[in-house]
Amino acid sequence: MALKNSEDMFINRELSWLEFNRRVLSLAKDKAVPLGEQLKFAGIYGSNLDEFFMVRVGSLYDRTLLKETAKDNKTGMTPAQQIDAIMPAVRELQAHCDKIMAKLYENIAQHGLKKVNFEKLSKKQEHFWKHYFLREIFPVLSPQIIDRRHPFPFLRGGESYVGAMLHEKDGTPASFGLVPLTSLFQQVIFIPTEKGDMEFALTDELVLHFAELVFGKVRVASRCIFRVTRNADITVDEGMFDHDVDYREIMSELLKKRRKLAAVRLQVTAKAPQEIVTYLREKLMLPEKQVFFQTAPLGLSVAFKLAAKLASANDVSLFYPPKRPMMPPAGFSLTQAVQHQDVLLSYPYQSIRPFISMLYQAAHDPSVISIKMTLYRMAHESKIVEALISAAEHGKEVVAIVELRARFDEQSNIDYSKQLEEAGCTVIYGFEDYKVHSKLTLITRKHEGKIEYISQIGTGNYNEKTSEQYTDLSFITANQEIGAELAAVFNNLAVERLTDNTGELLVAPLCFKSVLLKEMDREIEAAANGSPARIWLKCNSVSDKDIIEKISRASCAGIDVRMIVRGICCIKAGVPGLTEHVSVRSIVGRYLEHERVYVFGCGQNTRVYIASGDFLTRNTERRVEVGVRIRDAAIKKELLDMLAMQLSDNVNAHEMRPDGTYSKVKPKEGQPRIDSQFGMYAMLEHAWPQMPQSVRPEKKRAVIHHANRPARTHAARKKSGLLETLVSLWRR
Repeated sequence: MALKNSEDMFINRELSWLEFNRRVLSLAKDKAVPLGEQLKFAGIYGSNLDEFFMVRVGSLYDRTLLKETAKDNKTGMTPAQQIDAIMPAVRELQAHCDKIMAKLYENIAQHGLKKVNFEKLSKKQEHFWKHYFLREIFPVLSPQIIDRRHPFPFLRGGESYVGAMLHEKDGTPASFGLVPLTSLFQQVIFIPTEKGDMEFALTDELVLHFAELVFGKVRVASRCIFRVTRNADITVDEGMFDHDVDYREIMSELLKKRRKLAAVRLQVTAKAPQEIVTYLREKLMLPEKQVFFQTAPLGLSVAFKLAAKLASANDVSLFYPPKRPMMPPAGFSLTQAVQHQDVLLSYPYQSIRPFISMLYQAAHDPSVISIKMTLYRMAHESKIVEALISAAEHGKEVVAIVELRARFDEQSNIDYSKQLEEAGCTVIYGFEDYKVHSKLTLITRKHEGKIEYISQIGTGNYNEKTSEQYTDLSFITANQEIGAELAAVFNNLAVERLTDNTGELLVAPLCFKSVLLKEMDREIEAAANGSPARIWLKCNSVSDKDIIEKISRASCAGIDVRMIVRGICCIKAGVPGLTEHVSVRSIVGRYLEHERVYVFGCGQNTRVYIASGDFLTRNTERRVEVGVRIRDAAIKKELLDMLAMQLSDNVNAHEMRPDGTYSKVKPKEGQPRIDSQFGMYAMLEHAWPQMPQSVRPEKKRAVIHHANRPARTHAARKKSGLLETLVSLWRR
């Protein structure tokens, strides 16, 4: 049955993303967030916005150039209409950002870090900075003159420039002057003061101030700083797939092409002269709506530099308390533990090292015959890649399915694929039409003449760095049914065949969305029969129309649908007659929430899945994503407790209103502060059971989760009381 007025419950994907970045920016002014962390959130906001223009706006821009009129299937907006809606929203956000950065400058000045104002220099300061400029900056500048004999050059995306209109002494226009400030220049200059404080100057503002010295005898009539953002949405043309051409070479050529794609945004300083802005717009072929005047630094990565300088002051109050992933006890072996029970590792609260150690053990284990992994984004100097290379060098069959189209990690993946091949690994690039985004490892052993599997299915990348910054789940099991299914998935990937039949696994695009829709239908049917029903969904983004409409039907059936969606969410919560029983909250805090957990049913009928895929259409229909049903009772309980705590969070959470905007969730009077991210440390610290008697070292406890948990001590029960209180608040 079609939903009435269903358009009322949809939010445009791009506008929803901007709402997410607004939540990130709000942390840059949140007084509950330490000052150094506020600076970082400002930097993250800027980095997010850069990528948004490079990818999302870039894609829409391409479609407008092709005069595409295909409408968004939820809001009915054409590409041009979406761009028209995006620009004023970004302009409003940018004005907000300008005020926040001005306040951050004031606040860091109170901690001895003061910004140089080149419009209000004393004579002494003018002399110092002129001397500094001539000695340190001027010798390495590469200014350019653009006139009839010198064409307008290519402007690199993401780099700042000083532009100047140059006139002859008699006032006649002569040319346009350009000073590139490439990534070779440090963005911020720190200078100790006589009072023991620290001053900092932005390099682009310093060059702007002394532009006359750069261009010599020609008069600088007007000047400004500007920065261009270019489209980075490259796609692999199917026609380029020639069996005689190496795929890596194709990707390398596409990366070169990316650097020269069309401009999609022009940022200029607040007082930029109109004649320069008009000149640049004409050269870049940009409409006026895509020009942004701002007082904040054009490249907000400056904020990270300022945070790093604050950190050097060793004032612990300026940053979050240090937290390191919890390590297993000495002698712990994940390989041995998983033979006795399923294991769930939760990052960043627990360390990824036990998993890496398991790979190294497999590399040296005579009974291991093969290791297969999907690789999407790896850390610099990846220990995981080193473990695979070690396995190949020890004679194991190593199969690495490397996705070269992992956006902005393409070059890294090209380099790693070469290293793996040189070490003797089999490297496969996956499908032409589907990105392989799943996080899978399969270790195959031959033990006493039988084939045995150890399977790992995760929600996040095999990346040691992000495992300390993103919340993710890593499920490891010796269940042979799951291992056999995973072996079939790897075989299908190797021959570019989609998996169309599964039991314990979710495998997109054919056995992911369809399974989840059936799970929702079961709950709708249960509610219709008067039985308890529940749907809890945690993911990064939601845009798939089929899933949204099913969620609406569940709401209309009276089911309370609880959603935790960090970023894009194209369904409005609380719309009468459509989603009045749907609640949506976003958790944005110290760590980037990244795990995907899907819960259906109540009591003994509860079904829980973790997965690599979100509810974006690209994940459900155009990627190979893999999830797994969790059957271990203790792990299911742990995941439910985690979600319950997040649904009670009143520190990091924002709740969606019926109009699609969000409000910060705050503790009610008399209610304790509930920070689900810090609460996870308490929860996991006392969830670690002992290893099975047959394998555990004497007096050691295992860093794992399994069904046969020993009784906790009185001290452990007392310490975990806070967790139980937090969880019970939601359950009430």
